[in-house]
Amino acid sequence: MADGEAFGWPGLDPTWTSSAKDLVSTPLGASRVWITLGHGILNEVYWPATDRPQIRDLGFLIAGEGWWAEVKRLNRYRISTPGPEIPLARVVHLDERYKLELEFLPLPLRDAVLIRYRLEGLNLRLYALLAPHLGRSGRGNTAWVEDRGLFAAKGTETLALVADAGFSRASAGFVGHSDGWQDFHRNGAMTWTFARAENGNVALMGELAADQGLLALAFSLTPEGAYTLAASSLAEGWQSAREHFIQEWRTWGTGLVLPGGEAGLEAQGKLSAAVLRVHEDRTYPGAVVASLSIPWGDSRDDAGGYHLVWPRDAAEVGFALLASGLTEDARRMLAYLIARQQRDGSWPQNFFLDGTPYWTGIQLDETAFPVLLAAKLKAEGSLGALEPLAGEMVRKAVRYLAVHGPYSPEDRWEENAGANPFTLAVLIAALTAAANLGFLAGAEHDYALSLADNWNARVEEWTYVEGTELDARYGTRGHYVRITPPYETALRGRVEIRNRSGEVLPVRQVLGLEFLYLVRLGLRRADDPRVRDTLRLVDQQLRVETPSGPLYHRYNGDGYGEHADGSPFDGTGIGRLWPLLAGERGHYAVAAGEDPLPYLRAMAQATGPGGLIPEQVWDADPIPERGLYPGKPSGSAMPLVWAHAEFLKLLVAIRIGHAVEWMAPVAARYRQPRIPAVWHWRSDTPFDRLPARSALLVEAPEPFTLHFGFDGWQGVREMPSAALGLGMHGVRLDPRQLRGRRSVEFTRRFAAGWEGHDWQVRLD
Repeated sequence: MADGEAFGWPGLDPTWTSSAKDLVSTPLGASRVWITLGHGILNEVYWPATDRPQIRDLGFLIAGEGWWAEVKRLNRYRISTPGPEIPLARVVHLDERYKLELEFLPLPLRDAVLIRYRLEGLNLRLYALLAPHLGRSGRGNTAWVEDRGLFAAKGTETLALVADAGFSRASAGFVGHSDGWQDFHRNGAMTWTFARAENGNVALMGELAADQGLLALAFSLTPEGAYTLAASSLAEGWQSAREHFIQEWRTWGTGLVLPGGEAGLEAQGKLSAAVLRVHEDRTYPGAVVASLSIPWGDSRDDAGGYHLVWPRDAAEVGFALLASGLTEDARRMLAYLIARQQRDGSWPQNFFLDGTPYWTGIQLDETAFPVLLAAKLKAEGSLGALEPLAGEMVRKAVRYLAVHGPYSPEDRWEENAGANPFTLAVLIAALTAAANLGFLAGAEHDYALSLADNWNARVEEWTYVEGTELDARYGTRGHYVRITPPYETALRGRVEIRNRSGEVLPVRQVLGLEFLYLVRLGLRRADDPRVRDTLRLVDQQLRVETPSGPLYHRYNGDGYGEHADGSPFDGTGIGRLWPLLAGERGHYAVAAGEDPLPYLRAMAQATGPGGLIPEQVWDADPIPERGLYPGKPSGSAMPLVWAHAEFLKLLVAIRIGHAVEWMAPVAARYRQPRIPAVWHWRSDTPFDRLPARSALLVEAPEPFTLHFGFDGWQGVREMPSAALGLGMHGVRLDPRQLRGRRSVEFTRRFAAGWEGHDWQVRLD
């Protein structure tokens, strides 16, 4: 019988588990439980939504005569499932002294997880070790032991762990001081049986009374409710629940439409589709978090991790599932994004499922991607009843893009402001698709296309350089840069390298794969010499041949990753390889008529034991004690839904001959270089020369009076701005008004007064 209060309050500072997951799973019934596995044991369990982890882990200790072992530390196991699209894990831990079989089943009808266990060996005892982290944190938890099971609570969130054969004895303790692992570490056996550990970082341990049986871990708003769910789960038993789980997933899998081909790639496609489906919430249908993991979670107590919604990642998942034949899944994701759009038309950088922002930056591609998803659904005739609200969403989003583009406050890596080819490509495609697929009409339609044409014509002005040191070294004429900060130039500007203690490099020296989206969305041809030259540099600077295949860094100088010794990223580090970028390179291969399979295979090989694709892959010499091996997952997020979506999209793109995001109304407009009829002048993206036979449109997001003259302020006059549509106002000077002039000089008077700057545009 457990007795007394544990010592060591409040315990060590809490952390989560490693992000190196083996499997993620959830049933497809009414249950609101999501589980993760790592190192062969149960890791974070999420309830009642995918943004609320409630435990750190539930592992097992095995004790024999004169020895004991924790199975996750020995790390000798294999994992299997009934099929790649059925996330039901069977794990076998093997040692010369024992064999432990575990099967983890999140129940379809209850907020509970069943664990079937079987231990083989001589004179062995099995112990379950549970670390509650209720309410998204290991702080402030209370754990206690009752005859009927093990319990924990924090506020109204509670859990119960119950065994069908019961526990011979049990104990509650504070982590690092009086928990069960510390008991074994100090005493070589279970000697403590504390009844309670109050308001700290706590853990529970129970000695199982039988070598085989069932454990039920359940969650509720009260201890009685959690016990009721656990006990009724045990009463119903294993077999019927297991069959129910498998049947639900098999039925879902029949809706998948994936290409055949190599067996391993087809299986990885099914697994990737299942991973995406697992990450969809049921409390908030259509909401997809970026990952059911916390990057380098075993070194921090992060309330957000990657179990947040990034609008870009969610739209990428929608595209992938749409391409896989799961139209309804994609529609649910669009419906959720429509609901979470802000009043100004944008989306926050990321947010919890109820819409509460976590990080508050703005990335313009995250406002453009929902537009592209809506456009793709409309192009395929699949918007259905969503069309009115989708149309309203698109108009608000495009208005925001028109007013705030083309420079984004943050790029897709959430590090720098400026103009980058990826975001520019997505913005231009969103404006064009919104206009040409009927979301915009009249002046707004015409203005969106005019703005898209002009931004498309200026991509190289903002993000392309020629004659640099890199070009001289590799024999190229020029190249696209990763990003150009606001008011800088690609040739002479400088950009801060984040996560590298304020290091600054010339813009022209920093490469990335962002430019490939210009081809992917149909804005540039695959054989464009500028694209080919940049690819040559990228393959020299960012590509690494690993045991898994060719993989890529985000950019040279990247600091987001482990340190050289393998220790976790702590605000600085060394950026590692990203499998999703192999997918982007593979998409270019499809467009260019090259063989894309090496890139698809590399993504499939750079996975963990359960086939999950990580955010990053180790690229240095192996460090076995940290589980780091070349071409295999590092300690960042795993799985990454963006990477699994990229794999699925590349799998489909190989069959259909173009990217899933590619749309004819966009690509047809820019199949050949398009000279814009109107050049849109803004104070944040000014230009000093206007091509001949072009109109000059001076614009701003608020009304103004244009005070202007020609050829050195001759013939000064004023014109009030007019509404252009999409929230912009401007004064247009047509070619006939400019004919015979050498320059136009101007300034503007707003409601608050003169802008305080004179501008000049030379006329060709």
